[in-house]
Amino acid sequence: MDLARGHGLSTQAVRNYEEAGILPTADRTPSGYRAYTPLHAAALRAFLALVPGHGHRTATAIMRAVNGNRPEEAFRLIDESHAQLLDDRRTLRAVEDALRDLGRAAGTPPDAAAGSTFIGPLAAALGLRPATLRTWERVGLVRPRRDPLTGYRVYDEADVRDARLVHQLRRGGYPLRRIAPLITRVRAAGGVEPLEATLSDWHGRLSARARAMLTGAAELEAYLRVRE
Repeated sequence: MDLARGHGLSTQAVRNYEEAGILPTADRTPSGYRAYTPLHAAALRAFLALVPGHGHRTATAIMRAVNGNRPEEAFRLIDESHAQLLDDRRTLRAVEDALRDLGRAAGTPPDAAAGSTFIGPLAAALGLRPATLRTWERVGLVRPRRDPLTGYRVYDEADVRDARLVHQLRRGGYPLRRIAPLITRVRAAGGVEPLEATLSDWHGRLSARARAMLTGAAELEAYLRVRE
């Protein structure tokens, strides 16, 4: 099948795309073969161009909406992807701002003794109530150990780092549910310094997604013109 070969796909993959509504329904020849036209080629190009920027699920939904003569639904889906990309950029900016603030504060821990502190001094240093730190602990944003003799919470250097980062992000208006994945990323990286090295890659991935959206938009516009 020329349509499949031209895009490095199997014949079955093209049939699957048609059945999924990604491609318009093809007419059949008298012998029962599907007859794909330039319209189908344009649809396939549009879908394959949309996937890198919007993801397979959203790209599929966009094509289904277009093929179902629901262009406004397709435009809404595209708008939502762009809004998510903008939100991801804002999150990255917030992380960078928080890391800079964290770096400035790194030289002044609440309690220099053994690199650890208790809930009262830490809360005071951050300008918070101890109850706020307890809330963050309940949702896993900070993980202090308990002193085996007194039962008091003991925050080591990593806990202080996490608390400072949460505090900066909360000041930026981020809800706890969105901060949790960022704290997980910091812990997985082994601290703030290794995480900083990944920020340029994060920027690169967002830029690549933005360019992919531009390419997808161009191919979708070409497909819309063919459908007219």
